[in-house]
Amino acid sequence: MATIKTATRTKKAPETTDVVEDSALNELFLDELKDIYWAEKHLVKALPKMVKAATSNELKGAIETHIAETENHITRLESAFASIDEKAVAVKCEAMAGLLKEADEIVSETEKGTLTRDAGIISAAQKVEHYEIASYGTLRTLALTLGYTEAADLLQATLDEEKNCDSLLTQIAEAGINDTAKTEKE
Repeated sequence: MATIKTATRTKKAPETTDVVEDSALNELFLDELKDIYWAEKHLVKALPKMVKAATSNELKGAIETHIAETENHITRLESAFASIDEKAVAVKCEAMAGLLKEADEIVSETEKGTLTRDAGIISAAQKVEHYEIASYGTLRTLALTLGYTEAADLLQATLDEEKNCDSLLTQIAEAGINDTAKTEKE
């Protein structure tokens, strides 16, 4: 791959003939990449709290599996940054910060040991998954537009895992948690 010299660094040129590294779209891509990097780093710290708060062993297992996946998402993001010769930098993601705050509130406002709490945890987790699905889908599309095919492939792999996690959470909710939770008293 050819390199393009800039005043401050050497960058890989994208696999297109257009020079995009100084484009506004490239800047947006980098900003969004930094945002989701922060989000994943904070999510991996928050997920163990959800495991501890959950009642259902199936839900606990799904979240524990997603902790390992999230650690891999962080590694993939670092590889995506490296593939475009950028340093992996996390910039606070206000959306994820809000979603994690909401998850904490759901746990604190529901009774320990209930499937109502599990339904709330699933709700909070799916909101996170939907945010991540939107983010990774957008990032993958931007990467392709900018010619960053290696980054796009890495982002697609994570997008696929996020979609699978969302589907699994729905299955767990529909397999009994929601039905049992509807009979629990306040």
